[in-house]
Amino acid sequence: MSTTQNKIALVTGTSSGIGLSTAVRLAQHGYTVVATMRDPRKSHELEEQARQASVSLDVRPLDVEDATSITACVQEIIQTYGHIDLLVNNAGAGFLGTMEQTSEQDLRRTMEINFFGVWRVTQAVFPAMRAARSGRIITVTSVGGIIGQPFNDAYCAAKFATEGMMEALAPVARRLGIDVSIIEPGPVNTNFVASVRAQLPEQTPEVKESYSSMIEAYMGGSQERFASLGQTPEQIAQVIVEVATVEQPHFRYATSELVRNLVTQKYADPSGDNMVALFSSRLG
Repeated sequence: MSTTQNKIALVTGTSSGIGLSTAVRLAQHGYTVVATMRDPRKSHELEEQARQASVSLDVRPLDVEDATSITACVQEIIQTYGHIDLLVNNAGAGFLGTMEQTSEQDLRRTMEINFFGVWRVTQAVFPAMRAARSGRIITVTSVGGIIGQPFNDAYCAAKFATEGMMEALAPVARRLGIDVSIIEPGPVNTNFVASVRAQLPEQTPEVKESYSSMIEAYMGGSQERFASLGQTPEQIAQVIVEVATVEQPHFRYATSELVRNLVTQKYADPSGDNMVALFSSRLG
């Protein structure tokens, strides 16, 4: 995979953020990039960034929640190019809420996008890679896929599930000539915090009294950490490009020292008490 000549990359969730930057950077490194998103009418920013970078992209519709959309897109790519060498599972969405506020519908929706979407796209692409006995699958998860965080119950559940799925797939895929890696960003300077904060479910007076001060303390601290320690989408995209092009990729990549330190703390304490205490201290 060190050479990118004639390599075809499929990237999901490219209308903004990490996916957009990844699509452009992969194209700059010589990949033919199929940049997908639910609604290609929202590709204006992607196309402008590609123009500024003097690269071309093949923008196509793909909705990770729609199996028919995924199958059609993957089949069309193979018909057009003959193969898919790299899959970057990036599409995802956050959800913030207390356990009491989070409905089953909220949980299912979060799992649909962040877990089942990854499952569907990977399952659709895998047969072509298996037949070629070659390929690379990179999935963007989160520090929330390895460390549970307050009021992110649904989101962390989906990201933990995704990491477990990929960790189970990796040894089997390796025997078939396919490399599987996950990318674990921490804070990223996008509108992620503001977006999930705006989606907070309506609180009853009782729930508001119990949780509002903790939510405000945690979200306020999160915004400060995003501002001071957050990486840019371009920095995450650069990590993805490095993983895509390195000869023998690792399975797990934390994208920052902040994430590496948190993961080290977690694994150094088998009881799990240190992480509970750390995040409890951030609740005011």
